[in-house]
Amino acid sequence: MAEHHPLNWNSRNLTHGWQRGVNAFFWGLGFKPEDFDKPQVGIGTPLLDGNICNVHAHELAQLIKQGCTEAGLIGFPFGVSPASDNITQGNIGGAASLCSRNIMANGAEMICTSHCYDALIGLHHCDKNGPAFAMALARTNLPGLIVNGGSIMPGCHKGKPTTIYDVYDAAAKANQGTMSFEESEQIIRTACPGPGGCGIAASFNTMGIALEAMGLSLPDTSSMPAIEAGKRSECLRVGQAVRNLLEKNIRPRDVITKQSLTNAMAAIAAIGGSTNGVLHMLAIAREAGVDFTLRDVQVICRRTPVLCNFAPRGKGTMVELHRLGGTTMLLKHLLKAGVIDGSCLTVTGQTMAENVANAPEVPFPNDLIAPLDAPFKEYADIQICFGNLAPHGMVFKVSSLDEPNFTGKAICFNDSKGVSDAAAAGLIRPGHIVVIRGVGPVALGMPEMHVASAALAVPELYGKVALLSDTRVSGVSGGAVGVHCSPEAAVGGPIARVQDGDEIEFDLLAGTIEVKADLDARPLTIEPITHPFGYLADFAATVTQAHEGCVPRWVLTARRGS
Repeated sequence: MAEHHPLNWNSRNLTHGWQRGVNAFFWGLGFKPEDFDKPQVGIGTPLLDGNICNVHAHELAQLIKQGCTEAGLIGFPFGVSPASDNITQGNIGGAASLCSRNIMANGAEMICTSHCYDALIGLHHCDKNGPAFAMALARTNLPGLIVNGGSIMPGCHKGKPTTIYDVYDAAAKANQGTMSFEESEQIIRTACPGPGGCGIAASFNTMGIALEAMGLSLPDTSSMPAIEAGKRSECLRVGQAVRNLLEKNIRPRDVITKQSLTNAMAAIAAIGGSTNGVLHMLAIAREAGVDFTLRDVQVICRRTPVLCNFAPRGKGTMVELHRLGGTTMLLKHLLKAGVIDGSCLTVTGQTMAENVANAPEVPFPNDLIAPLDAPFKEYADIQICFGNLAPHGMVFKVSSLDEPNFTGKAICFNDSKGVSDAAAAGLIRPGHIVVIRGVGPVALGMPEMHVASAALAVPELYGKVALLSDTRVSGVSGGAVGVHCSPEAAVGGPIARVQDGDEIEFDLLAGTIEVKADLDARPLTIEPITHPFGYLADFAATVTQAHEGCVPRWVLTARRGS
């Protein structure tokens, strides 16, 4: 096979190309004569020492580079521009979160194509890292995979484990006077004890499990904690896995198919995962040229039961999954349930069914994973609705309502702080539907409104109010939220015309969201937008709406080769 498809199929255009002068740099890097025939692999590394999710990224990248050397490849780590979803939460920096995904995808594409790398490895350490590299893999179709940086260990407060969910819950309770400031401060100081992504089914782990279910990550890599020795040995094995992809000429678009995207979305639904996962599935599908839409997501979520009790819907963490038997154990359980299809090709070169064949069975009883005949819920917490408020769709995540429908009166805001202040002042009451608009992808980069959802998760409001918005919420969010409203207010979407007191009704299983008013009859004034940052202006100038995954507009019409 090597004779017909050399493993250095792309880098040889440089190392043996017409422009011999470029080789001076390779000699300067310490190349030996035989190195000019070795495949070159870009190792996308989200460097951000100011974020505990990413603080060990450089270490893992160097181990992956070592593994590449041992496999006869040459690995070149390169940096991309991540932003911490947590540190920027509730501040203007939150506008960078989704933008960073697209910027990282562009950066990985730029480095790997301009340097003629033969393969791409991307490290998933924080929410947008994995989706960004999956987008780059789909876009370039370079052989490669995603490596998971691992989950954080739980913290501890009064002898009980804590997570990032408890942090925001404690801050909201202190703000509203139901917990002392001192106790909330104790929780905040101890909940995040070291390296790793947020340990619950927030966006980081949602995407970790989804990428493994899609076949873009090696088995069990999403459940191995960041601090475990096993995470280091995993990284050393990645080089050989990439060599196998090169030898078999397995490309990302061989792995990213409608069925594998269905598997990934079904896994997100089954674990009670983050709404951000929906946005990323749509983006990856667009990059790969696969016809996968919110209508497909709607069908998947209606038929998929909730089989995991991860926080924020429950108390479970990824560390618990690791100790129970890992992600392959969970995927084997989902395969038995008929939730996922085992025939899809994965980056091991084997099918999903082959990957999980030797995984252990789920040990019962346990608090994290439900038996197949007794799910935590018969349908997913995530559901998709369409209607006069959201003609192109809205993504709901509802784990707090007893019934799959809700009717309430609108109370409108322009940011999360306004909601937090209003809740603290007692202005938001049971029966309200909180509407936050003017913060969508074009308006403000679609920042997360977790501060707002946390303010509504206190006992007197939890399950008694809902939150609707044209932006996103964190995967840490609980309660009843409807987000990604498309089209957004800034481009004239109906949500811009909603007024205080409007009656709004949604029915999750019917898939409807309606405002009991003639929105078209109301005047609409769209104020000019002045973006505070250049990166945000660039993002807004090219971004599509949420139902298209917020990819750049050119992605929808780009012609792609094999």
